[in-house]
Amino acid sequence: MLGDYRIVGRRATEIAAEIESLVSAGALEPGAALPPLRDLAGELGVNPNTVAAAYRLLRDRGVIETAGRRGSRVLPRPVLAPRDYGTLEVPAGVRDLADGNPDARLLPDPAAALAAAGHGTDPAAGRYGGPEFDPLLLELTRRSFADDGLPVDALGVFSGSLDAQERLFQAWLRPGDAVAVEDPGWGSLFDLLPALGLRPVPMPVDDDGPTVAGLRAALDAGVRAVVLTARAQNPTGAALGAHRAAELRPLLAGHPDVLLVEDDHGHGIVDGDYRTLAIGARGLDDVGAADGGTADNVGTAESGTPTVRHWAVVRSAAKSLGPDLRVAVLTGDPDTVARIRGRQRLGAGWVSHLLQRTAAALWQSYDPASGVASYRRRRDALLAALAERGVTAHGRSGLCVWVPVPDETAAVAGLLQRGWAVAPGARFRLDTPPGVRITVSTLDVADCSRLADDVAHVLHRRPHLTRGV
Repeated sequence: MLGDYRIVGRRATEIAAEIESLVSAGALEPGAALPPLRDLAGELGVNPNTVAAAYRLLRDRGVIETAGRRGSRVLPRPVLAPRDYGTLEVPAGVRDLADGNPDARLLPDPAAALAAAGHGTDPAAGRYGGPEFDPLLLELTRRSFADDGLPVDALGVFSGSLDAQERLFQAWLRPGDAVAVEDPGWGSLFDLLPALGLRPVPMPVDDDGPTVAGLRAALDAGVRAVVLTARAQNPTGAALGAHRAAELRPLLAGHPDVLLVEDDHGHGIVDGDYRTLAIGARGLDDVGAADGGTADNVGTAESGTPTVRHWAVVRSAAKSLGPDLRVAVLTGDPDTVARIRGRQRLGAGWVSHLLQRTAAALWQSYDPASGVASYRRRRDALLAALAERGVTAHGRSGLCVWVPVPDETAAVAGLLQRGWAVAPGARFRLDTPPGVRITVSTLDVADCSRLADDVAHVLHRRPHLTRGV
């Protein structure tokens, strides 16, 4: 049942170890189906409960996924090989539009802030038993979340968005729990969940964010958590519209025990207020502006009661201040924040005050307006050029444009031959159709016409007639 290999172990731990060794050696490839537990139990001469326990161990270790009557399968990739690190090799002379990074030219110079951070004012900061939050960062965090209508009575600081999310999942979820994720969505999240023994459930996304039908189906399927990006969604650039938010909140309110996690990595690279599902809306007076399709996310701040009992909004500095700072701040319900901060104390303890002070100084002094305008200008120019050539593309906010394609391999290879490196959509998809992600952060507006022509050529659309004129 497992190829030519015969399992000799009889205990659950032995069976699990032997199957995992087959996966590690490549004898069981990603997607391979494991035998039904009763069939394998019969072949081994053990109780079916023993095989069930072995499968649970494999699932908890992120080696396999189990889907009830659909059986158990080897996960698409080992949990120690995240898809973001399988980078596309970019030959010399090729423009790299695949990496998803912000434009380094638009990031603040951290030198002065780093130098000043070395002279902390609180002698207890950065010492065992000292304060966890830098005072200036705490003040800026409170002001930022309060401006967007979010409660600020429970806050935390973590080493990046994914660090915060991992702690949130560990605080409330158990191995085997299902988590609703955007599809297309963030590949690193797709890898993290199986590594924690959790099962991602795809939730389709359009330009306005997660679809109503997608969230409803995920909730009906019994997911224990929902993860979404309200703006600058990676990879599609979706931004949560006011109407969509008003439709999604009641669905979540009907499942109050579901953990809601919102990833605001777009803070500082998009303009307008933050629209959340965690807190009930004050009104829909911003509907017209938000759904016009041109603004990143505009409207009034929202306020009200929490939609669910346990929620968190993670706000990262990676895109606006620099990925290497590894600082993200978080607000949430008091119980959730207390849990993850308590767990943080048992491990890393705190985020370096040197980094906190640096991030706070940059956050306070840096005006992101030029970056916001530059990213919008580049994104809009590419979208307009693609539309002129009959190419469907998406990118309402953020750093990315998503282009549906019939064949990702052919599209990536074709554009590479023409001097453009783009990211294959397989890194960001679970069940949705193929596409490619184009990072616009370093794309010059003057190059958008040539890139659009090349995309149209690769997709067999009619090239723009004025090229080269």
